[in-house]
Amino acid sequence: MVECIIFDCDGTLVDSEYHCNLGLEMMLRPYKVKSSASALMAKYRGEKLANILHSIEEEHNIVLEEHFVAEYRALVNTLFEKELNPCDGVIEFLNQNTIRSCVASSGPTKKINKALEITDLKKYFGENIFSSYEINSWKPEPDIFFYAAKKMGIPPNRCLVVEDSMKGITAALAARMKTVLFDPTNLHQTVRDVSRIDSMRKLNTIIASYDTP
Repeated sequence: MVECIIFDCDGTLVDSEYHCNLGLEMMLRPYKVKSSASALMAKYRGEKLANILHSIEEEHNIVLEEHFVAEYRALVNTLFEKELNPCDGVIEFLNQNTIRSCVASSGPTKKINKALEITDLKKYFGENIFSSYEINSWKPEPDIFFYAAKKMGIPPNRCLVVEDSMKGITAALAARMKTVLFDPTNLHQTVRDVSRIDSMRKLNTIIASYDTP
């Protein structure tokens, strides 16, 4: 039985992955780093920003300015305001969903809230928004999912996680939660014990399969 749905945010509820990486591509241009947004997204999807920047510095032998992160986040906010949208089928699913739901993301709380407010999804989750920055633990560690389940008052084995990255999937499996891979562009290989959907409209079918004796 599914008593709580735990959604990732970036790339799962909102189509923010490309915009985040486009912002990174733009910020890296003065450093002569020519990685495209698509290449950055493929390489770092689901990764903590600090780890991404450390990797880029080492790979390209550069040192990013102290103000880089603040300016990057401001640029991403601007891109969000112009172009951010809910992922396919998200609004349709949430409009008819009756199961308690929350968001558990590796992003900062402010960024999560901003993305959900721009796309008018915040109303579906209220205060049930949880960030890795609150507990200082990031996917693929399962802590953020245990934290979300505890806050929601639901046992982990009755939670279902919806994720778009392998780091998130790994974290959900480590938490021994029911796990769904949202993969609209067929990026990932089949993962054992993980259901796959290409539109959130198909999530009800997955949930029904868990509720069937």
